Amino acid sequence: MQSINITAINPWFMVVFLGTAAACIFLAIVSLSKWHQPSVVYLLIGSLLYLAGTVLVTIAFNVPLNDALAIAKPDSPDGANLWAKYLSNWTIWNHVRTIAALAAAVLLTIALCDQTVQ
Repeated sequence: MQSINITAINPWFMVVFLGTAAACIFLAIVSLSKWHQPSVVYLLIGSLLYLAGTVLVTIAFNVPLNDALAIAKPDSPDGANLWAKYLSNWTIWNHVRTIAALAAAVLLTIALCDQTVQ
């Protein structure tokens, strides 16, 4: 997992992760100015769900767990204990991120489909 955490942080990942966050901030702001349109609620909730459930959870929970794991010695007793706690906590928060990202994608897709029909 230590090597995955190093490999995963690359320019392409950061562009997609932070680019999507920037797009969601923009969409949330735009949705507030178009509140009278029926599908805008999907746009706002989808954007906020991505920001809170994916970006905020990553920054607040997964990154600190990854940072703690990065300095652990894998073959030490402390490393083994940390890994057991890490695996449980990281998996829970990763499930939260996954569900939030999927729900956000569904809501944003509904908003997009509603816009194309109108």
